[in-house]
Amino acid sequence: MNIETDILAFGAHPDDVELGCGGTIAKHTALGDSVTIIDLTQGELGTRGTTEVRENESKKAQKILSVKNRFNLKFADGWIENNRESQLSVIAHIRRLRPKIVLCTAPNDRHPDHIAASKLVVDSCFKSGLDKIPTLWDGEKQRPFRPDNIYHYIQFYEITPDFNVDISDHFLTKMKAIEAHSSQFYDPNSKEPETIISSKKFYHSISARSSEWGRAIGVNYAEGFVAERRIGVSRITDLC
Repeated sequence: MNIETDILAFGAHPDDVELGCGGTIAKHTALGDSVTIIDLTQGELGTRGTTEVRENESKKAQKILSVKNRFNLKFADGWIENNRESQLSVIAHIRRLRPKIVLCTAPNDRHPDHIAASKLVVDSCFKSGLDKIPTLWDGEKQRPFRPDNIYHYIQFYEITPDFNVDISDHFLTKMKAIEAHSSQFYDPNSKEPETIISSKKFYHSISARSSEWGRAIGVNYAEGFVAERRIGVSRITDLC
């Protein structure tokens, strides 16, 4: 059974989507658009937390963002590969969900899983439209489908965005969704080892970056995206 969605957001790890495009997701669910999140791994190699803890945190964040469906493909954390097996799994989910827009990890980043996941999703979106690549769901042959657009959210590295989305009214929701992943991010009471993303400096950098992207388009907060293909508009007045 298909559960079609307007926007499908992929993350390599359970907190990637919240960090990269949580504000955009919150904005679109508030507008009535359906959004689905797919995490490729359980984040089992993370220094802090366990798979059980991270699953519970993901569910909390999902609720905060008003996302109806969230799935985890349970690929091996640290070992995401853009191979036939992984592509067929992603293709089956794309064909089941039939999104207009796909959001995915950055094309270049500090974490190798983010780079691998980016290429995996892009290649899978293309091949999902090929009729001669068969996939099954619940024993039934799936129809080919290719999303209209793929946009990469920006992660650790500084990448110049092709466009910014105003998230001013939803920035606090984004931060609450990030804070739901309490095992991973800044917590002054935590006894676990500190990591780059658990530092107070990293936590403050989230708002600093969103503020800077917002300043660039004349709003309080924004998120940046890189387009997989050239962006076009029907009228120049469509640009803000």
